[in-house]
Amino acid sequence: MMISIITATYNSDKTLKDTFDSILSQSSTNYECIVVDGGSSDNTLKIVREYESKFDGRLKWISEKDNGLYDAMNKGIRLATGDVIGILNSDDFYASSDVLKNIADAFTDVDAVYGDIQYVDSSNLKDCVRYYSSKSFKRWKMRLGIMPAHPSFYCKREIYTKYGLFDLDFKIAADFEQLLRLIYIHRIKTRYIPMLFVTMRRGGISSSGFSSHKRIIRDHMLAYKKNGIYSNYFLEGIRYVNKLIDIYWFRSKKKLTSR
Repeated sequence: MMISIITATYNSDKTLKDTFDSILSQSSTNYECIVVDGGSSDNTLKIVREYESKFDGRLKWISEKDNGLYDAMNKGIRLATGDVIGILNSDDFYASSDVLKNIADAFTDVDAVYGDIQYVDSSNLKDCVRYYSSKSFKRWKMRLGIMPAHPSFYCKREIYTKYGLFDLDFKIAADFEQLLRLIYIHRIKTRYIPMLFVTMRRGGISSSGFSSHKRIIRDHMLAYKKNGIYSNYFLEGIRYVNKLIDIYWFRSKKKLTSR
């Protein structure tokens, strides 16, 4: 089983090497890496060219103007030839060397798998500031705005062919709408893998302040309406209560372990 890893870049020269190194460190080499660049003006493409030979033909890339992150991801999915597709953003990296192996092993009778992610500050990549576990995710929770960690979501390519890619009407929460469509509407079969997949630097289009959260809620409401699902602002608000509980639990646990 080959895995296609989609990495969208735009002026990513400060972080892209970490992303590439984490892919190259994987114990499984049955993958292809697809870089979709939005026309970077820094050294991003220089880094891509430097690393190209290290991938032994498993890296392909394009650079052209796009309509944002989700448009770039769609381009990558269309270029993919693997059996399974996953997204690894250009400021993220795999948390360990056996992530792809565990993902491939889990695809026995399912359409998609997902796991856990962690957030770190750019100043200290070893210090986890938030842990996002997908363990408690259930299909019905999508009506509350809760979804599995999208950076850990790996799905069969045929599912995207059958049910569609990211909807570009959604500027900040197209990942939620896509999972709502795949998991809630079309009921694809998924499996949770209890392991940390990805380390993410804090900051990004969906975690950059109050205004972004307002846009996320607006996108979620549009996603429900577009897919014929009833929800409301009260149900959506439960997601934030759940998030606060998770953050409090993580910080309390972190304090205990640091003593």
